[in-house]
Amino acid sequence: MTGGIIAVENDTMFAQEMEKAGSKIVVVDFFATWCGPCQRIAPNYAQLSHKFKEAVFLKVDVDKCEGTTATKSVSAMPTFHVYKAGTKIDELRGADPVALEKMVEKHCAGAAAAGAGEGGSELVPGMADLFSFIETPKCECLNESDDHTFQHCLKKGGGYLESDCDEQLLLTVAFLQPIRLHSLIINAPEGGKAPKTVKVFVNMVAVDFDGAERGKAVQELTLEKDDVVEGAVIPLTFVKFQNVCSVTVFVKDNQGDEETTQIDHLAFIGQTREKSDMNDFKRVSGTKGEAHS
Repeated sequence: MTGGIIAVENDTMFAQEMEKAGSKIVVVDFFATWCGPCQRIAPNYAQLSHKFKEAVFLKVDVDKCEGTTATKSVSAMPTFHVYKAGTKIDELRGADPVALEKMVEKHCAGAAAAGAGEGGSELVPGMADLFSFIETPKCECLNESDDHTFQHCLKKGGGYLESDCDEQLLLTVAFLQPIRLHSLIINAPEGGKAPKTVKVFVNMVAVDFDGAERGKAVQELTLEKDDVVEGAVIPLTFVKFQNVCSVTVFVKDNQGDEETTQIDHLAFIGQTREKSDMNDFKRVSGTKGEAHS
């Protein structure tokens, strides 16, 4: 280890370090000893490892870890990846120290905003809070109040979402890349405003309240008060949510027939479709050079 950086010696060690990191943000520097730009940005990378101590920083020599390099589709050096719970959430190619710091800062701040280590991702091994994958400009909510909008509930502690003229809400969340959705967390206050009947649709081009009311959902949930007040993980039928580009959540009613519905925090738990099975590293790292054949 150099400063706050873990030097990865082989493919097996990479898999082990990723697993040990759990739900922490992991930043990986794929470099080569003969690469001039890699050498120039190395001090900046070391500084970031001390500045963002909540994250794990790895250095992977592409010539020592050919299996990992191939599995992660690294073709240029330096390449920087950001992972959470084993899932790649961002990438930067080239020796740009300003862009690198912005990328690391964004995801460390995003993990804190999403309540990393406090939410549901640690309760589901191998899964992550997908907050970093949400494409915010393409998200929308029908029947949200002007003062308490959809954006407020996507960040833990960022406020709350409340419906406007009646108890129903229709939320659409778009993701930056296809994901596998494992479960939801819907946190709401005690009392009658908490959601009760929720229909979940996948990859809908456009839907209104009438369509959501009549349409056949991928899954329909009837929530108990304890589910939402305590912010419990609400499992979905995982096999039905394997190629998700967007999710539409229709809140049909609430627990107490109140005029409006309130959601304090909405989180999506899962993984990207490109998430690797750790057994793959064992297969590709048997003989040096095999991964490139």
